[in-house]
Amino acid sequence: EVQLVESGGGLVQTGGSLRLSCATSGFIFDDFTIGWFRKAPGKEREGVSCMSNVDGRTFSPDSVKGRFTISSDKAKRKVYLQMNSLKAAGTGVYFCAAAAVWGSGCAIAYFGFWGQGTQFTVSS
Repeated sequence: EVQLVESGGGLVQTGGSLRLSCATSGFIFDDFTIGWFRKAPGKEREGVSCMSNVDGRTFSPDSVKGRFTISSDKAKRKVYLQMNSLKAAGTGVYFCAAAAVWGSGCAIAYFGFWGQGTQFTVSS
């Protein structure tokens, strides 16, 4: 059974930093693409950073480029999202997801396995 469990959410002030973690199990970690997605209040779920464990390629939208960094620890089967210079727009539920193929970065249709999400609020 594929499992993805997010942790690290909470409350952070504008301009601060936070790291989210995603623990994974039930699939061949090295063969998958892992992504972080955000569901902000009143908005659709969007990809904020994705990475292929096959070749290490990454993708982030312009809105977070230079501020968010995705990384993985293959030995621990964990994926991290380091978020710096946080803005109020960063508030939302953050999901970790896995895809069997690399499909245009964070194209949500490719991600068939999802965690429960972790809430994260940026306060001014």
